[in-house]
Amino acid sequence: MTVAAVVVAVAVAATIVTVVAPGKKSHPVVGFVPTGTSPEQDGEQLTTAFLTAWGAGNLGLAASYTDSPQAAEAALAAYRDGLHLGTLRGSPTGAIRLPESAPAATVSTPRVKVTVAMNDLVAATASTGTISGTWTYHSSLVAYQKPDSPAWSIAWAPDDLAPNLTATTHLAAVPVAPKATSVLDSTGNSLTSYGDAGLNTIAGALKASPPKDLGQPGLDVEIQSATGAPVTGSQAVISAPVDATLATTISAKAEQAARGAVAEHPQSSLVAIQPSTGQILAIANNAGYNDFALTAAVAPGSTGKIISAAALLSQGVLTANTPVECPAVYTVQGISYHNDKGESEPASTPLSYDFAQSCNNAFSQWWRQESNGRLASVAKEYFGLNQPWDIGLGKPATYYNQPASASGSELAQNMFGQGHLTASPLAMASVAATVANGTFKQPILLPGAAQAAATPLPTNVDAQLKTMMRDVVTQGTAAGLGFGPTVYAKTGTADVDNQGQPNSWFVAFDPARDIAVACLVLNAGYGAQIAAPEVQHFLANY
Repeated sequence: MTVAAVVVAVAVAATIVTVVAPGKKSHPVVGFVPTGTSPEQDGEQLTTAFLTAWGAGNLGLAASYTDSPQAAEAALAAYRDGLHLGTLRGSPTGAIRLPESAPAATVSTPRVKVTVAMNDLVAATASTGTISGTWTYHSSLVAYQKPDSPAWSIAWAPDDLAPNLTATTHLAAVPVAPKATSVLDSTGNSLTSYGDAGLNTIAGALKASPPKDLGQPGLDVEIQSATGAPVTGSQAVISAPVDATLATTISAKAEQAARGAVAEHPQSSLVAIQPSTGQILAIANNAGYNDFALTAAVAPGSTGKIISAAALLSQGVLTANTPVECPAVYTVQGISYHNDKGESEPASTPLSYDFAQSCNNAFSQWWRQESNGRLASVAKEYFGLNQPWDIGLGKPATYYNQPASASGSELAQNMFGQGHLTASPLAMASVAATVANGTFKQPILLPGAAQAAATPLPTNVDAQLKTMMRDVVTQGTAAGLGFGPTVYAKTGTADVDNQGQPNSWFVAFDPARDIAVACLVLNAGYGAQIAAPEVQHFLANY
Protein backbone atom coordinates (compact mmCIF):
# COMPACT_ATOMS: atom_id res chain seq x y z
CA MET A 1 0.00 0.00 0.00
CA THR A 2 1.33 3.43 -0.99
CA VAL A 3 0.35 6.13 1.43
CA ALA A 4 1.17 9.70 0.51
CA ALA A 5 0.09 11.22 3.81
CA VAL A 6 -1.18 9.77 7.09
CA VAL A 7 -2.36 11.91 9.96
CA VAL A 8 -2.41 9.77 13.14
CA ALA A 9 -3.46 10.40 16.72
CA VAL A 10 -3.07 7.04 18.44
CA ALA A 11 -3.21 6.17 22.10
CA VAL A 12 -5.64 3.51 23.26
CA ALA A 13 -8.78 4.70 21.51
CA ALA A 14 -10.36 4.46 18.09
CA THR A 15 -9.21 7.25 15.81
CA ILE A 16 -10.23 8.86 12.56
CA VAL A 17 -7.38 9.19 10.12
CA THR A 18 -7.24 10.86 6.75
CA VAL A 19 -5.57 8.92 3.98
CA VAL A 20 -4.52 10.75 0.78
CA ALA A 21 -3.32 8.74 -2.18
CA PRO A 22 -1.91 10.20 -5.42
CA GLY A 23 -4.63 11.28 -7.83
CA LYS A 24 -7.39 10.53 -5.37
CA LYS A 25 -9.51 12.49 -2.96
CA SER A 26 -8.84 12.12 0.74
CA HIS A 27 -11.22 9.88 2.70
CA PRO A 28 -11.60 9.24 6.45
CA VAL A 29 -10.69 5.90 7.96
CA VAL A 30 -12.35 4.93 11.26
CA GLY A 31 -10.60 2.45 13.45
CA PHE A 32 -7.61 1.84 15.62
CA VAL A 33 -4.40 2.79 13.86
CA PRO A 34 -1.32 1.49 15.73
CA THR A 35 2.09 3.06 15.57
CA GLY A 36 4.28 -0.01 15.91
CA THR A 37 7.24 -0.81 13.72
CA SER A 38 6.07 -4.37 13.07
CA PRO A 39 2.77 -6.24 12.76
CA GLU A 40 3.49 -7.90 16.09
CA GLN A 41 3.81 -4.51 17.82
CA ASP A 42 0.67 -3.26 16.07
CA GLY A 43 -1.30 -6.32 17.25
CA GLU A 44 -0.12 -5.83 20.82
CA GLN A 45 -1.06 -2.14 20.74
CA LEU A 46 -4.59 -2.98 19.63
CA THR A 47 -4.86 -5.71 22.25
CA THR A 48 -3.70 -3.27 24.94
CA ALA A 49 -6.37 -0.79 23.87
CA PHE A 50 -9.01 -3.54 24.00
CA LEU A 51 -7.93 -4.72 27.47
CA THR A 52 -7.70 -1.18 28.82
CA ALA A 53 -11.24 -0.32 27.76
CA TRP A 54 -12.52 -3.68 29.02
CA GLY A 55 -10.83 -3.25 32.39
CA ALA A 56 -12.27 0.25 32.75
CA GLY A 57 -15.77 -1.13 32.21
CA ASN A 58 -16.21 0.63 28.89
CA LEU A 59 -17.61 -2.40 27.11
CA GLY A 60 -18.90 -0.50 24.10
CA LEU A 61 -15.43 0.92 23.37
CA ALA A 62 -13.77 -2.45 23.91
CA ALA A 63 -16.27 -4.09 21.58
CA SER A 64 -15.65 -1.43 18.91
CA TYR A 65 -12.10 -2.76 18.54
CA THR A 66 -13.54 -6.01 17.16
CA ASP A 67 -15.08 -6.75 13.80
CA SER A 68 -18.37 -7.81 15.47
CA PRO A 69 -19.12 -5.09 18.05
CA GLN A 70 -22.65 -6.17 18.90
CA ALA A 71 -21.75 -9.81 19.64
CA ALA A 72 -18.58 -8.76 21.47
CA GLU A 73 -20.38 -6.30 23.75
CA ALA A 74 -23.01 -8.90 24.66
CA ALA A 75 -20.27 -11.42 25.48
CA LEU A 76 -18.35 -8.87 27.57
CA ALA A 77 -21.51 -8.09 29.54
CA ALA A 78 -22.19 -11.78 30.12
CA TYR A 79 -18.60 -12.20 31.31
CA ARG A 80 -19.01 -9.32 33.77
CA ASP A 81 -22.36 -10.53 35.10
CA GLY A 82 -21.53 -14.24 35.30
CA LEU A 83 -18.33 -13.66 37.23
CA HIS A 84 -19.74 -10.81 39.37
CA LEU A 85 -16.61 -9.06 38.24
CA GLY A 86 -14.82 -6.76 40.66
CA THR A 87 -11.66 -5.78 38.83
CA LEU A 88 -10.09 -6.97 35.60
CA ARG A 89 -6.52 -6.52 34.48
CA GLY A 90 -5.02 -7.92 31.33
CA SER A 91 -1.85 -7.47 29.34
CA PRO A 92 -0.33 -8.92 26.17
CA THR A 93 2.49 -11.38 26.79
CA GLY A 94 3.58 -12.00 23.22
CA ALA A 95 2.57 -11.88 19.59
CA ILE A 96 3.20 -14.18 16.63
CA ARG A 97 2.48 -13.32 13.05
CA LEU A 98 0.35 -16.00 11.48
CA PRO A 99 1.66 -17.73 8.35
CA GLU A 100 0.69 -16.23 5.05
CA SER A 101 -1.09 -19.45 4.20
CA ALA A 102 -3.61 -18.74 6.91
CA PRO A 103 -6.94 -17.45 5.60
CA ALA A 104 -6.80 -13.81 4.56
CA ALA A 105 -3.18 -13.50 5.72
CA THR A 106 -1.19 -11.56 3.17
CA VAL A 107 1.76 -9.25 3.29
CA SER A 108 -0.54 -6.24 2.92
CA THR A 109 -3.06 -7.37 5.59
CA PRO A 110 -1.06 -9.18 8.27
CA ARG A 111 -2.74 -11.25 11.02
CA VAL A 112 -1.18 -11.61 14.44
CA LYS A 113 -2.00 -14.00 17.29
CA VAL A 114 -1.59 -12.20 20.61
CA THR A 115 -1.40 -14.09 23.89
CA VAL A 116 -2.91 -12.40 26.94
CA ALA A 117 -2.47 -12.80 30.70
CA MET A 118 -5.67 -12.11 32.65
CA ASN A 119 -6.14 -11.34 36.32
CA ASP A 120 -9.79 -11.04 37.52
CA LEU A 121 -11.36 -10.50 40.91
CA VAL A 122 -14.50 -12.68 40.78
CA ALA A 123 -17.23 -13.41 43.34
CA ALA A 124 -20.00 -15.93 43.97
CA THR A 125 -22.67 -13.22 44.08
CA ALA A 126 -22.95 -9.51 43.51
CA SER A 127 -23.65 -8.79 47.19
CA THR A 128 -21.03 -7.53 49.60
CA GLY A 129 -19.40 -10.01 51.92
CA THR A 130 -19.70 -12.88 49.48
CA ILE A 131 -16.85 -15.30 48.84
CA SER A 132 -14.46 -13.95 46.22
CA GLY A 133 -11.03 -14.63 44.78
CA THR A 134 -8.60 -13.95 41.96
CA TRP A 135 -8.83 -15.89 38.74
CA THR A 136 -5.61 -15.88 36.73
CA TYR A 137 -5.51 -17.43 33.28
CA HIS A 138 -4.15 -17.02 29.74
CA SER A 139 -6.07 -16.49 26.56
CA SER A 140 -5.34 -15.37 23.01
CA LEU A 141 -6.92 -13.43 20.21
CA VAL A 142 -6.19 -12.62 16.59
CA ALA A 143 -5.62 -9.03 15.46
CA TYR A 144 -5.41 -8.08 11.79
CA GLN A 145 -4.99 -5.06 9.56
CA LYS A 146 -8.06 -4.24 7.56
CA PRO A 147 -7.63 -4.53 3.76
CA ASP A 148 -6.64 -1.26 2.07
CA SER A 149 -6.55 0.56 5.41
CA PRO A 150 -4.04 1.44 8.13
CA ALA A 151 -6.65 0.50 10.78
CA TRP A 152 -6.54 -2.75 12.73
CA SER A 153 -9.32 -4.88 14.26
CA ILE A 154 -9.69 -7.92 16.47
CA ALA A 155 -11.17 -10.98 14.76
CA TRP A 156 -14.05 -11.56 17.13
CA ALA A 157 -14.54 -15.05 18.54
CA PRO A 158 -16.14 -16.02 21.90
CA ASP A 159 -12.90 -17.62 23.06
CA ASP A 160 -11.12 -14.25 22.76
CA LEU A 161 -12.33 -13.74 26.34
CA ALA A 162 -11.38 -17.13 27.78
CA PRO A 163 -10.42 -20.51 26.34
CA ASN A 164 -13.20 -22.89 25.21
CA LEU A 165 -16.02 -20.34 25.29
CA THR A 166 -18.52 -20.64 22.47
CA ALA A 167 -21.44 -18.60 21.22
CA THR A 168 -23.81 -20.74 23.32
CA THR A 169 -21.85 -20.85 26.59
CA HIS A 170 -20.85 -18.36 29.25
CA LEU A 171 -18.66 -18.11 32.33
CA ALA A 172 -19.94 -18.22 35.90
CA ALA A 173 -18.36 -17.94 39.33
CA VAL A 174 -20.01 -20.52 41.57
CA PRO A 175 -19.66 -21.35 45.26
CA VAL A 176 -18.46 -24.86 46.07
CA ALA A 177 -19.95 -26.39 49.19
CA PRO A 178 -17.61 -28.03 51.65
CA LYS A 179 -18.01 -31.73 52.37
CA ALA A 180 -18.79 -33.38 55.66
CA THR A 181 -15.75 -35.54 56.32
CA SER A 182 -17.80 -37.49 58.87
CA VAL A 183 -21.24 -37.28 60.47
CA LEU A 184 -21.22 -37.59 64.25
CA ASP A 185 -23.54 -37.84 67.20
CA SER A 186 -23.52 -35.06 69.77
CA THR A 187 -20.53 -36.55 71.60
CA GLY A 188 -18.31 -37.21 68.59
CA ASN A 189 -19.12 -40.82 67.67
CA SER A 190 -19.68 -41.61 64.00
CA LEU A 191 -23.34 -42.27 63.23
CA THR A 192 -22.32 -45.27 61.18
CA SER A 193 -20.70 -46.86 64.24
CA TYR A 194 -24.14 -47.84 65.57
CA GLY A 195 -24.93 -50.09 62.62
CA ASP A 196 -28.44 -48.68 62.30
CA ALA A 197 -30.14 -48.50 58.92
CA GLY A 198 -31.69 -45.13 59.67
CA LEU A 199 -28.51 -43.54 60.97
CA ASN A 200 -26.53 -44.92 58.04
CA THR A 201 -29.02 -43.33 55.64
CA ILE A 202 -28.81 -40.03 57.50
CA ALA A 203 -25.00 -40.06 57.49
CA GLY A 204 -24.96 -40.73 53.74
CA ALA A 205 -27.49 -37.99 53.02
CA LEU A 206 -25.64 -35.40 55.10
CA LYS A 207 -22.31 -36.28 53.50
CA ALA A 208 -23.83 -35.92 50.04
CA SER A 209 -25.60 -32.66 50.87
CA PRO A 210 -24.25 -31.01 54.03
CA PRO A 211 -25.82 -27.83 55.44
CA LYS A 212 -24.72 -24.57 53.87
CA ASP A 213 -23.09 -23.26 57.02
CA LEU A 214 -20.74 -26.22 57.37
CA GLY A 215 -17.04 -25.38 57.01
CA GLN A 216 -15.99 -22.70 54.53
CA PRO A 217 -17.25 -22.74 50.95
CA GLY A 218 -14.87 -22.56 48.03
CA LEU A 219 -15.17 -20.80 44.68
CA ASP A 220 -14.89 -22.08 41.12
CA VAL A 221 -15.12 -20.47 37.71
CA GLU A 222 -16.83 -22.72 35.21
CA ILE A 223 -18.27 -22.66 31.72
CA GLN A 224 -22.03 -23.12 31.64
CA SER A 225 -24.52 -23.87 28.89
CA ALA A 226 -27.29 -21.45 28.00
CA THR A 227 -29.49 -23.23 30.58
CA GLY A 228 -26.90 -22.86 33.33
CA ALA A 229 -25.67 -26.46 33.28
CA PRO A 230 -21.93 -26.75 33.99
CA VAL A 231 -19.70 -28.01 31.20
CA THR A 232 -17.86 -31.08 32.43
CA GLY A 233 -14.18 -30.48 33.06
CA SER A 234 -14.42 -26.70 32.69
CA GLN A 235 -14.04 -25.85 36.38
CA ALA A 236 -11.12 -23.68 37.49
CA VAL A 237 -10.55 -23.67 41.24
CA ILE A 238 -10.28 -20.17 42.67
CA SER A 239 -10.34 -21.28 46.30
CA ALA A 240 -10.89 -24.77 47.64
CA PRO A 241 -13.64 -25.39 50.21
CA VAL A 242 -12.64 -26.20 53.77
CA ASP A 243 -14.33 -29.47 54.75
CA ALA A 244 -15.48 -30.18 58.31
CA THR A 245 -17.07 -32.78 60.55
CA LEU A 246 -20.82 -32.48 61.13
CA ALA A 247 -22.37 -33.04 64.55
CA THR A 248 -26.02 -34.08 64.82
CA THR A 249 -28.43 -34.03 67.77
CA ILE A 250 -28.22 -37.82 68.25
CA SER A 251 -27.33 -38.59 71.86
CA ALA A 252 -24.97 -41.52 72.46
CA LYS A 253 -26.80 -42.43 75.67
CA ALA A 254 -30.24 -42.27 74.07
CA GLU A 255 -29.13 -44.11 70.94
CA GLN A 256 -27.59 -46.97 72.90
CA ALA A 257 -30.75 -47.30 74.98
CA ALA A 258 -32.87 -47.22 71.82
CA ARG A 259 -30.74 -49.85 70.08
CA GLY A 260 -31.12 -52.11 73.11
CA ALA A 261 -34.88 -51.60 73.14
CA VAL A 262 -35.56 -52.44 69.49
CA ALA A 263 -33.40 -55.55 69.79
CA GLU A 264 -36.29 -57.15 71.70
CA HIS A 265 -38.38 -57.74 68.57
CA PRO A 266 -37.81 -57.84 64.82
CA GLN A 267 -39.41 -55.11 62.69
CA SER A 268 -39.09 -52.67 65.59
CA SER A 269 -38.32 -48.98 65.27
CA LEU A 270 -38.06 -46.26 67.87
CA VAL A 271 -37.57 -42.48 67.91
CA ALA A 272 -36.76 -40.32 70.93
CA ILE A 273 -37.13 -36.52 70.96
CA GLN A 274 -36.32 -33.77 73.44
CA PRO A 275 -39.69 -31.97 73.81
CA SER A 276 -38.25 -28.60 74.86
CA THR A 277 -36.16 -28.27 71.68
CA GLY A 278 -37.44 -30.79 69.13
CA GLN A 279 -33.96 -32.28 68.89
CA ILE A 280 -33.99 -35.91 67.79
CA LEU A 281 -31.99 -37.86 70.37
CA ALA A 282 -32.32 -41.39 69.00
CA ILE A 283 -33.35 -43.21 65.85
CA ALA A 284 -33.23 -46.99 66.08
CA ASN A 285 -34.37 -49.80 63.79
CA ASN A 286 -34.36 -53.58 63.96
CA ALA A 287 -35.80 -54.36 60.56
CA GLY A 288 -32.86 -55.32 58.34
CA TYR A 289 -32.05 -52.45 56.03
CA ASN A 290 -35.38 -50.71 56.59
CA ASP A 291 -35.58 -47.32 58.26
CA PHE A 292 -39.15 -47.53 59.54
CA ALA A 293 -38.40 -45.01 62.30
CA LEU A 294 -38.60 -42.30 59.62
CA THR A 295 -40.19 -43.96 56.61
CA ALA A 296 -43.05 -46.06 57.99
CA ALA A 297 -46.42 -44.87 56.74
CA VAL A 298 -48.95 -46.93 58.67
CA ALA A 299 -52.02 -46.23 60.76
CA PRO A 300 -51.01 -45.07 64.27
CA GLY A 301 -53.76 -47.04 65.95
CA SER A 302 -55.01 -45.71 69.25
CA THR A 303 -51.99 -43.41 69.67
CA GLY A 304 -53.91 -41.30 67.14
CA LYS A 305 -56.57 -40.72 69.80
CA ILE A 306 -54.27 -38.10 71.30
CA ILE A 307 -55.02 -35.90 68.29
CA SER A 308 -58.73 -36.83 68.27
CA ALA A 309 -58.96 -35.96 71.95
CA ALA A 310 -57.17 -32.65 71.35
CA ALA A 311 -59.68 -31.84 68.61
CA LEU A 312 -62.71 -32.61 70.79
CA LEU A 313 -61.29 -30.72 73.75
CA SER A 314 -60.08 -27.64 71.84
CA GLN A 315 -63.39 -27.27 70.01
CA GLY A 316 -65.41 -27.49 73.23
CA VAL A 317 -67.20 -30.68 72.22
CA LEU A 318 -66.07 -32.57 75.32
CA THR A 319 -63.86 -32.31 78.37
CA ALA A 320 -61.77 -35.04 79.99
CA ASN A 321 -64.55 -35.45 82.58
CA THR A 322 -67.49 -35.52 80.16
CA PRO A 323 -69.43 -38.81 80.46
CA VAL A 324 -69.09 -40.65 77.14
CA GLU A 325 -70.58 -44.06 76.44
CA CYS A 326 -68.43 -46.50 74.51
CA PRO A 327 -70.83 -48.92 72.83
CA ALA A 328 -69.57 -52.36 71.86
CA VAL A 329 -70.71 -51.72 68.27
CA TYR A 330 -71.09 -48.42 66.41
CA THR A 331 -72.42 -48.29 62.84
CA VAL A 332 -71.67 -45.54 60.32
CA GLN A 333 -73.01 -45.61 56.75
CA GLY A 334 -73.72 -49.32 57.04
CA ILE A 335 -70.24 -50.17 58.42
CA SER A 336 -70.09 -51.47 61.97
CA TYR A 337 -67.08 -50.91 64.22
CA HIS A 338 -66.45 -53.26 67.13
CA ASN A 339 -64.29 -52.56 70.14
CA ASP A 340 -61.51 -54.99 70.88
CA LYS A 341 -62.71 -58.16 72.60
CA GLY A 342 -66.27 -56.80 72.64
CA GLU A 343 -65.50 -54.33 75.41
CA SER A 344 -67.84 -51.45 76.21
CA GLU A 345 -68.17 -48.65 78.74
CA PRO A 346 -71.40 -47.28 80.20
CA ALA A 347 -72.76 -43.81 79.51
CA SER A 348 -71.45 -42.53 82.85
CA THR A 349 -67.82 -43.17 81.88
CA PRO A 350 -65.59 -40.07 81.80
CA LEU A 351 -63.83 -39.50 78.49
CA SER A 352 -60.48 -39.78 80.28
CA TYR A 353 -61.27 -43.35 81.33
CA ASP A 354 -62.44 -44.25 77.81
CA PHE A 355 -59.11 -42.91 76.59
CA ALA A 356 -57.15 -44.81 79.22
CA GLN A 357 -58.91 -48.06 78.31
CA SER A 358 -58.54 -47.18 74.61
CA CYS A 359 -62.18 -47.87 73.83
CA ASN A 360 -62.58 -47.09 70.12
CA ASN A 361 -66.26 -46.25 69.88
CA ALA A 362 -65.97 -43.56 72.53
CA PHE A 363 -64.22 -41.66 69.72
CA SER A 364 -65.71 -42.97 66.45
CA GLN A 365 -69.16 -41.56 67.36
CA TRP A 366 -67.88 -37.96 67.16
CA TRP A 367 -66.97 -38.05 63.47
CA ARG A 368 -69.68 -35.53 62.53
CA GLN A 369 -68.18 -32.91 64.85
CA GLU A 370 -64.78 -33.40 63.18
CA SER A 371 -65.98 -33.43 59.56
CA ASN A 372 -65.09 -30.83 56.93
CA GLY A 373 -61.40 -31.27 57.63
CA ARG A 374 -61.53 -30.25 61.31
CA LEU A 375 -59.55 -33.25 62.56
CA ALA A 376 -56.85 -32.70 59.93
CA SER A 377 -56.79 -29.00 60.78
CA VAL A 378 -56.09 -29.71 64.45
CA ALA A 379 -53.29 -32.09 63.49
CA LYS A 380 -51.58 -29.26 61.65
CA GLU A 381 -52.57 -26.28 63.80
CA TYR A 382 -51.43 -27.66 67.16
CA PHE A 383 -49.17 -30.62 66.33
CA GLY A 384 -47.42 -29.30 63.21
CA LEU A 385 -48.42 -32.39 61.23
CA ASN A 386 -49.86 -32.75 57.73
CA GLN A 387 -47.04 -30.65 56.28
CA PRO A 388 -43.46 -31.27 55.14
CA TRP A 389 -40.65 -31.09 57.68
CA ASP A 390 -37.01 -30.64 56.84
CA ILE A 391 -35.40 -32.37 59.80
CA GLY A 392 -31.96 -31.40 58.47
CA LEU A 393 -31.57 -33.65 55.44
CA GLY A 394 -32.30 -30.88 52.93
CA LYS A 395 -35.29 -32.80 51.56
CA PRO A 396 -38.58 -31.96 53.28
CA ALA A 397 -40.85 -34.94 53.86
CA THR A 398 -44.30 -35.47 55.33
CA TYR A 399 -44.19 -37.97 58.19
CA TYR A 400 -47.92 -37.92 58.99
CA ASN A 401 -50.93 -37.72 56.71
CA GLN A 402 -54.47 -37.11 57.91
CA PRO A 403 -56.72 -36.73 54.83
CA ALA A 404 -58.73 -33.53 55.15
CA SER A 405 -61.33 -35.02 52.80
CA ALA A 406 -62.17 -37.93 55.12
CA SER A 407 -65.86 -38.19 56.02
CA GLY A 408 -68.44 -40.67 57.23
CA SER A 409 -67.17 -44.15 58.00
CA GLU A 410 -63.60 -43.25 56.98
CA LEU A 411 -63.50 -40.32 59.39
CA ALA A 412 -65.02 -42.49 62.13
CA GLN A 413 -62.03 -44.83 61.70
CA ASN A 414 -59.62 -41.90 61.74
CA MET A 415 -61.03 -40.88 65.11
CA PHE A 416 -59.52 -44.02 66.64
CA GLY A 417 -56.34 -43.94 64.54
CA GLN A 418 -57.17 -46.23 61.63
CA GLY A 419 -58.37 -45.97 58.05
CA HIS A 420 -56.26 -44.10 55.52
CA LEU A 421 -54.54 -42.11 58.25
CA THR A 422 -50.76 -42.80 58.19
CA ALA A 423 -47.90 -41.95 60.52
CA SER A 424 -44.26 -42.70 61.28
CA PRO A 425 -42.64 -43.17 64.68
CA LEU A 426 -40.97 -39.79 64.18
CA ALA A 427 -44.38 -38.11 63.85
CA MET A 428 -45.89 -39.89 66.84
CA ALA A 429 -42.88 -39.16 69.04
CA SER A 430 -43.43 -35.52 68.09
CA VAL A 431 -47.11 -35.78 69.09
CA ALA A 432 -46.08 -36.99 72.56
CA ALA A 433 -43.41 -34.27 72.74
CA THR A 434 -45.98 -31.59 71.87
CA VAL A 435 -48.20 -32.63 74.76
CA ALA A 436 -45.16 -32.78 77.05
CA ASN A 437 -44.01 -29.29 76.10
CA GLY A 438 -47.40 -27.72 75.41
CA THR A 439 -46.00 -26.38 72.15
CA PHE A 440 -44.90 -28.12 68.97
CA LYS A 441 -41.17 -28.06 68.32
CA GLN A 442 -40.44 -29.51 64.91
CA PRO A 443 -38.07 -32.49 65.13
CA ILE A 444 -34.56 -31.66 63.92
CA LEU A 445 -31.31 -33.57 63.49
CA LEU A 446 -28.99 -30.56 63.30
CA PRO A 447 -28.66 -28.07 66.17
CA GLY A 448 -30.05 -24.67 65.21
CA ALA A 449 -31.87 -25.92 62.10
CA ALA A 450 -34.99 -24.04 60.99
CA GLN A 451 -38.21 -25.40 62.45
CA ALA A 452 -41.79 -25.18 61.27
CA ALA A 453 -44.09 -23.60 63.83
CA ALA A 454 -47.55 -24.36 65.18
CA THR A 455 -50.03 -22.79 67.58
CA PRO A 456 -49.40 -23.72 71.22
CA LEU A 457 -51.98 -26.07 72.68
CA PRO A 458 -54.49 -24.13 74.79
CA THR A 459 -53.35 -24.46 78.40
CA ASN A 460 -56.52 -26.22 79.54
CA VAL A 461 -56.39 -28.62 76.60
CA ASP A 462 -52.78 -29.53 77.25
CA ALA A 463 -53.51 -30.08 80.95
CA GLN A 464 -56.40 -32.40 80.12
CA LEU A 465 -54.32 -34.37 77.62
CA LYS A 466 -51.65 -34.82 80.27
CA THR A 467 -54.29 -36.08 82.71
CA MET A 468 -55.63 -38.54 80.15
CA MET A 469 -52.17 -39.84 79.21
CA ARG A 470 -51.24 -40.24 82.88
CA ASP A 471 -54.48 -42.23 83.39
CA VAL A 472 -53.25 -44.67 80.73
CA VAL A 473 -50.32 -45.52 83.01
CA THR A 474 -52.21 -45.55 86.32
CA GLN A 475 -55.53 -47.19 85.38
CA GLY A 476 -55.47 -47.94 81.69
CA THR A 477 -53.84 -50.20 79.13
CA ALA A 478 -50.30 -49.43 80.35
CA ALA A 479 -51.02 -49.97 84.04
CA GLY A 480 -48.74 -52.42 85.80
CA LEU A 481 -46.05 -52.33 83.12
CA GLY A 482 -43.42 -50.75 85.35
CA PHE A 483 -43.56 -47.14 84.20
CA GLY A 484 -42.52 -44.60 86.82
CA PRO A 485 -44.55 -41.83 88.43
CA THR A 486 -43.49 -39.18 85.90
CA VAL A 487 -44.35 -41.11 82.72
CA TYR A 488 -47.37 -40.28 80.50
CA ALA A 489 -48.31 -42.63 77.68
CA LYS A 490 -50.71 -44.05 75.12
CA THR A 491 -50.92 -47.56 73.69
CA GLY A 492 -51.87 -48.29 70.10
CA THR A 493 -52.88 -51.41 68.20
CA ALA A 494 -53.59 -51.06 64.49
CA ASP A 495 -55.22 -53.88 62.57
CA VAL A 496 -54.01 -54.39 59.02
CA ASP A 497 -55.94 -56.35 56.40
CA ASN A 498 -54.35 -59.67 55.42
CA GLN A 499 -51.68 -59.33 58.11
CA GLY A 500 -51.26 -62.03 60.75
CA GLN A 501 -50.85 -59.67 63.71
CA PRO A 502 -51.71 -56.00 64.22
CA ASN A 503 -49.03 -53.33 64.31
CA SER A 504 -47.99 -52.52 67.85
CA TRP A 505 -47.57 -48.87 68.94
CA PHE A 506 -46.62 -47.07 72.12
CA VAL A 507 -45.85 -43.40 72.79
CA ALA A 508 -44.73 -41.85 76.05
CA PHE A 509 -43.05 -38.83 77.57
CA ASP A 510 -41.30 -38.12 80.84
CA PRO A 511 -41.14 -34.39 81.65
CA ALA A 512 -38.73 -35.05 84.49
CA ARG A 513 -36.13 -36.09 81.90
CA ASP A 514 -37.35 -33.93 78.97
CA ILE A 515 -37.81 -36.99 76.76
CA ALA A 516 -40.57 -38.23 74.45
CA VAL A 517 -40.53 -41.52 72.60
CA ALA A 518 -42.54 -43.54 70.09
CA CYS A 519 -42.13 -47.21 69.24
CA LEU A 520 -43.63 -49.20 66.36
CA VAL A 521 -43.37 -52.96 65.96
CA LEU A 522 -44.87 -54.23 62.74
CA ASN A 523 -47.01 -57.38 62.58
CA ALA A 524 -46.48 -58.04 66.28
CA GLY A 525 -49.57 -57.75 68.49
CA TYR A 526 -51.05 -55.46 71.11
CA GLY A 527 -49.28 -52.20 71.87
CA ALA A 528 -49.32 -52.89 75.60
CA GLN A 529 -47.73 -56.31 75.12
CA ILE A 530 -45.03 -55.60 72.50
CA ALA A 531 -44.20 -51.92 71.93
CA ALA A 532 -44.76 -50.78 75.52
CA PRO A 533 -42.05 -53.06 77.01
CA GLU A 534 -39.58 -51.75 74.44
CA VAL A 535 -40.30 -48.17 75.53
CA GLN A 536 -40.01 -49.24 79.17
CA HIS A 537 -36.62 -50.79 78.31
CA PHE A 538 -35.56 -47.53 76.67
CA LEU A 539 -36.62 -45.32 79.58
CA ALA A 540 -35.01 -47.63 82.13
CA ASN A 541 -31.66 -47.39 80.33
CA TYR A 542 -31.75 -43.71 79.38
